[in-house]
Amino acid sequence: MAARSQRLTVLLVLCLGLTLSGPLPARAGQARPKPPQRIISLVPAITEVLFAIGAGPQVIAVSSYDDDPPEVTKLPKVGALLDPDTERILALRPDLVIVYGSQTTLKEQLAKAGIAWFDYRHAGLADVFPEFVALGSRTGHEAEARTRVAEMEARLNAVRTRIAGRPRPRTLLVFGREPRAMRTLEASGGIGFLNDMLELAGGRNVFADVRTQAVRVSTEMLITRAPDVVVELHYGSTMSQIDVAAEQAVWKRVGAVPAVKAGRIHLLFGDHLVVPGPRLVRAVEELARAIHPDAFR
Repeated sequence: MAARSQRLTVLLVLCLGLTLSGPLPARAGQARPKPPQRIISLVPAITEVLFAIGAGPQVIAVSSYDDDPPEVTKLPKVGALLDPDTERILALRPDLVIVYGSQTTLKEQLAKAGIAWFDYRHAGLADVFPEFVALGSRTGHEAEARTRVAEMEARLNAVRTRIAGRPRPRTLLVFGREPRAMRTLEASGGIGFLNDMLELAGGRNVFADVRTQAVRVSTEMLITRAPDVVVELHYGSTMSQIDVAAEQAVWKRVGAVPAVKAGRIHLLFGDHLVVPGPRLVRAVEELARAIHPDAFR
């Protein structure tokens, strides 16, 4: 379980930790006369987008943390945000590299080698769909990108319809906690991708007034904020029933919290919950079912 927690933290840093970079910048480092045919992606969320819009065959290498879709497991790994393997990236002769906006040194090296790049910078859910279209335009798959966006928007609208008019329970969205303990608890603050998904799913973030993406939560804060619902995000496809029961039982240590009294402690599983790519709709649907189970019966 510790390994799952560590990987979830890494994915959060990679996918959500760059929102202070500013607004979406100019897209590429160089002119782009034709769609790239040799793409390297250092961003797991963008790798998923590339495959979703039909650009998968153009991808020749990915980051150390890519594992979805399954095809990427067979591709070379070339590092990630903090440890890009520049030598290997250059040796693969890409014609486009997807980089984080903060990877200034890497972009300088790509410029010297005459290789174009695409900056990844987003702040929340509203930035995800424009990212799809921008990537589609850059890679020669704009029509496919717009089709995927329309499909995803339709599913999100279906969620909105199901929960329309229902009370919005005060919800604590937890993405990190020491296993079997109420220590080092990390929850979504009032800005960023996780907060946006929570709001869309019909919850009211108990830390909506805290204008950061993450909040380190103490026992005193739990009691003061008094969430009606607690949703915990766990990396990994599943957890044994014994482990689930044990993790839920941990919350009995703060029995004064309304969510604990009502037995509304929900554990959700999978890295799709923290990756702002094509699977985000599934994440919103799962959050909505946890927060508003009656709406999905």
